[in-house]
Amino acid sequence: MKKGLIILLVITLAFAVVAGLGSKDTIVVCASSEQFRNDALQEQLAEEFPQYNVVVKYMPTGNAAAKVLAEGEKTEIDIIVGLETGYLNKLKDNLADVSAYSHLDYVDGLGLEDNDNLWVTWEKQAGAIIVNTEILEKYGLEAPQTYDDLLKPEYKGLVAMPNPNSSGTGYFFYKNWVNVWGDEGALEYVDKLYPNVKQFTSSGSGPIKLLKQGEIAVGLALTFQAVQESNDGQPFEIIFPPEGSPYSLTGSTIVKGHDDKKGVGEVFEFIANDFLEYDKENFSPEMIYEGQTHKIENYPADYKYADMTGIQDAAEKDRLKKLWKY
Repeated sequence: MKKGLIILLVITLAFAVVAGLGSKDTIVVCASSEQFRNDALQEQLAEEFPQYNVVVKYMPTGNAAAKVLAEGEKTEIDIIVGLETGYLNKLKDNLADVSAYSHLDYVDGLGLEDNDNLWVTWEKQAGAIIVNTEILEKYGLEAPQTYDDLLKPEYKGLVAMPNPNSSGTGYFFYKNWVNVWGDEGALEYVDKLYPNVKQFTSSGSGPIKLLKQGEIAVGLALTFQAVQESNDGQPFEIIFPPEGSPYSLTGSTIVKGHDDKKGVGEVFEFIANDFLEYDKENFSPEMIYEGQTHKIENYPADYKYADMTGIQDAAEKDRLKKLWKY
């Protein structure tokens, strides 16, 4: 009898806990950043807004865009964080006006007015040629200084880059090549590079992982990830090609129809200001707003950016992805 009462009490308490959680308004944040950044966001939102059940869910940019495009206002996603601007341009009819929430002074070309007031610029993701110096030494190789150097036969099976069809990082390298060499020249370059590529990775962080594992010597990857790993002891060197550092932009916004939902506006305001500053200061420091600072040791300075004309053009991205065959 006592055992039955104890079980009943446990069940009752369990339902009470669930009911307590359920009494909070749930706000769903869909974030496409790396997990450690999403974890920091989740922790700060839980501390800042104990009155709400704020849930940060990771979703790759392409999947997040497809979900919102298909579901519209009926989606459970309230806030989008770190979605590539090419996808945001596709979603314009599904996005709320967020001009009232941002208090940062963005650099020229990245302000709310440049985004039709539909999203705040979240990040400039920039890349470079990253090498593992120990693997280069193992094979008696010099570090490549240009994209053409990557075509040398001695790098066969020692190179990796993200696949542009699944990775924004891969796409911005590809788009820069198209801007510099044209469609035909870029595709010819990839055909020549292919014999040296160990893997076209599905994610932008893939080459960094392969470099850490010593499976490749050279990766086309995100600069901030390489700096982070180098600061943690990895034997990485960052090389900017003569064409400059390629990049893409991401943005954060509210799904249209969800801006009137209780708590969404104040949570987004915190994300678009307080956490954005924290994220740039500690994780992804490419300059997007005036007075921006960071605490990241050994981050490169005085390098130029590549020609990224059209990087936010969704139709152009679709066109180029269809031409990619690897």
